[in-house]
Amino acid sequence: MHKTDVVIIGASASGLMCAATAGQRGRKVVVLDHANKAGKKILMSGGGRCNFTNYSVSADNYLSHNPHFCKSALSRFTQWDFIAMVERYRIPYHEREHGQLFCNDSAKDILNMLLDECQAVAVEIRLNSDIIKIEQQTDHHFIVHSSRGDFHCSSLVIATGGLSIPTMGATPFGYKIAEQFGLRVHATRAGLVPFTLHVEDKQRFAPLSGIAVQSVVSHPRATFRENILFTHRGLSGPAILQISSYWQAGESVTIDLLPNIDLASLLLAAQQDHPQQQLRTVLTQHLPKRLIAAFIDDALLNQPMQHLSRQQQSFVVDQLKVWSLKPNGTEGYRTAEVTLGGVDCDDVSSKTMEAKQVKGLYFIGEVLDVSGWLGGYNFQWAWSSGWAAGQNV
Repeated sequence: MHKTDVVIIGASASGLMCAATAGQRGRKVVVLDHANKAGKKILMSGGGRCNFTNYSVSADNYLSHNPHFCKSALSRFTQWDFIAMVERYRIPYHEREHGQLFCNDSAKDILNMLLDECQAVAVEIRLNSDIIKIEQQTDHHFIVHSSRGDFHCSSLVIATGGLSIPTMGATPFGYKIAEQFGLRVHATRAGLVPFTLHVEDKQRFAPLSGIAVQSVVSHPRATFRENILFTHRGLSGPAILQISSYWQAGESVTIDLLPNIDLASLLLAAQQDHPQQQLRTVLTQHLPKRLIAAFIDDALLNQPMQHLSRQQQSFVVDQLKVWSLKPNGTEGYRTAEVTLGGVDCDDVSSKTMEAKQVKGLYFIGEVLDVSGWLGGYNFQWAWSSGWAAGQNV
């Protein structure tokens, strides 16, 4: 039996942050993970560059059944605190659109920083460790039975993440532990994920695969203005990934393919100034030819502007500015960047991340019912929630 102060299950972004923070307080920490490498999702994130936070972070950037839960941790360990750590390690980074911060070189820089922080305070990380059983003896007394030995601890932290990208080893382990100890778990589903289309739409739009256009994608609960990408299976791109977290099966989304243009006024002006010009010529100045052909048939596209009726102009505007699409579904956890739902935040302290009814048991990161937007928000939640727990374990 190995005795330690803290056992953290999951060598994840939140788990490593929690481990380093607890270690800095003089706590003896062991991190267990079933994977063969720590921080795998860190390494693959942001195309290998790790979008580690965002210049602008607020509770509005997160989805949860308890929308206020994330405020405490985010306000106590902010994006500026993490940026200061990155700068202390002299990791070069840059800003992309919407305040997103990426490493200049490699996501390895962020992982190595966290591992160095852990090493500096003698955190023990045991990989290839399968958890067999967890027992609670009394408050602040847990025994973790693993394939790498048994561990007795006074604080147990679950940092096992969600179900997204199962090829990286994602499992429902964290939810099962929550249920074992009587915590409620909200139903989970894939978020930040591409849409798949119904057969007729898939046939119609598959030839557009590879085309990306700046768009505004709207849903009754959210609106995002970024690129959408046509794929051979459906729709992807930042705006689609963002709206997917709000979309529910059976609902439609509305897409404006020309968000920078008052198309009705443009068509009227073209009719007056260039009456002989074909509609196709007018539209291809603003959108790819293949895309336009998927929405408007050749007979109408070949018409001179002077022959276009008001009704036809309205039809064109509706097709390109108010495209209503009902997705068939999503690509699921296979390609999802986040898991929506999870451990009910009402059962957890927003200040300490400790289960309200189980003293010494903590939940951090994606296993909780807190899901961020695309753009570094999920990593910031990992840093903030991991730090908050690390201050208290």
